Amino acid sequence: VQLQASGGGLVQAGGSLRLSCAASGRAFSSYNMGWFRQAPGKGREFVATISWNGGNLYYVGSMKGRFTISRDNAKNTVYLQMNSLKPEDTAVYYCAAAPDRLGTYYDREDKYRYWGQGTEVTVSS
Repeated sequence: VQLQASGGGLVQAGGSLRLSCAASGRAFSSYNMGWFRQAPGKGREFVATISWNGGNLYYVGSMKGRFTISRDNAKNTVYLQMNSLKPEDTAVYYCAAAPDRLGTYYDREDKYRYWGQGTEVTVSS
């Protein structure tokens, strides 16, 4: 499967962005999907994940309440709605697909087999 992330850009602190990740292939609806991010000079970190049917959602604690992950299997797309953005949210955001069950390992990069190219988000203060 190929993933194409979009929707990044420059936004002021307190603003909002919605990232999209479009997937090719018919198997999208069976994949668990995740968003990760990598800030300048830092390693990649988990942001959020959504199960194949949208029934299970998990977020990293600092983003819970500000970010919302969702998916539309009819459109082969997963979204990340980001509100109340802060300068520390500045990063390249990646979407990823996991064909296997994640269980409690939903925040582990090695559980995601397919990765998009990333979309850059810059939050100015």
